[in-house]
Amino acid sequence: MKRSAKQHGKWNDHYSRRAKKEKFPARSVYKLEEMQQKYHLIKKGDRILDLGCAPGSWLLYAAKLTGNKGLVAGIDLKPVTIKIPSHAAIYTGDIFYFDSFAESIGSRFNVVISDMAPSTTGIKTVDSARSFNLCRAALEIAQNVLLPGGSFVCKIFQGEDFKQFSDSVKSCFATCSIFKPKSSRKASKEIYIIAKGKKRLET
Repeated sequence: MKRSAKQHGKWNDHYSRRAKKEKFPARSVYKLEEMQQKYHLIKKGDRILDLGCAPGSWLLYAAKLTGNKGLVAGIDLKPVTIKIPSHAAIYTGDIFYFDSFAESIGSRFNVVISDMAPSTTGIKTVDSARSFNLCRAALEIAQNVLLPGGSFVCKIFQGEDFKQFSDSVKSCFATCSIFKPKSSRKASKEIYIIAKGKKRLET
């Protein structure tokens, strides 16, 4: 058992060491990298909205993919203090009150990405419910700011609300996939919903 735990630690540190070497603030960047390689979500010149952007790894990686003709806007409750490129911006705020700073951020985004996670309690039902509430808020924002044909990436904890949320996403997009990155910790209950081809809102 001790040997197994040690090996598990080494597996985790591989991504942490790589992130440090490549100047990303967290190993989570490699989850988005895996999704980008498989689904080709972000293109040069795209406008990206990053929900729950702290500590900034996804934002930096997205900015690298869009190039300086694109734009990446990030939002988080926590202040993000990393150095960011000129075509990126960070806003400190609560996504549940998105309307209060939506004008500053703008709209007409090509991709909305959300790696948000709730403060966990260790109680599975409570944690999955909190995750579901964040995901539902992220989807509502995506519906309001995404251009037709746009894409949506959202982390959710597996639980009894998963199917309900997945069905909600499917109703809004042409395709919907479930993805578990190799770089996710094996013990983690997180999973990602990747949706492409936002449908036009019916009027």
